Amino acid sequence: MAKKVVATLKTATGKDWAKVIKAVKSPKTGAYSFKEEMVPVDKIQEVLSK
Repeated sequence: MAKKVVATLKTATGKDWAKVIKAVKSPKTGAYSFKEEMVPVDKIQEVLSK
């Protein structure tokens, strides 16, 4: 599964968030599906290593 950070955002409270897009390839059809996830920047390494 490929994952990519496409943006980092700062909220009004000052907390930084990152948008992570995950690309998943179906083993049956070979088609890709994409899922977006917003995660705190301090957790980005944890998310990318999954």
